[in-house]
Amino acid sequence: EVQLVESGGDLVQPGGSLRLSCTVSGTIFSLTWFRQVPGKEREGVASIYTAVDRMMYADSVKDRFTISWNEAERSAYLQMDLLKPEDTAMYYCAARTANIGIWWAPATYDYGGQGTQVTVSS
Repeated sequence: EVQLVESGGDLVQPGGSLRLSCTVSGTIFSLTWFRQVPGKEREGVASIYTAVDRMMYADSVKDRFTISWNEAERSAYLQMDLLKPEDTAMYYCAARTANIGIWWAPATYDYGGQGTQVTVSS
């Protein structure tokens, strides 16, 4: 069974940076970072295929966020730069074991973590 554990969320000022981590146990095909604020749908932020160098990003974070995978550490990272107040959300990592469906659709993922809070505020 796959287990995911997120960490790295914090309070940061606008324009600042944070790096989120998602440690994975088990074999996965791809991993995606989602975020959610109360009252809104979960939003796909960035996704990576762990076996090949292919990443996808939401338009809202392109050129500011970078997703990566470290096979030796069995961890995915989300480097977030130039943070904005609208990036404030609970961030979750989710994984699936096959390439099924569009990457930003939460329902296509088999496994998810508990989330880590990111707050961007002065």
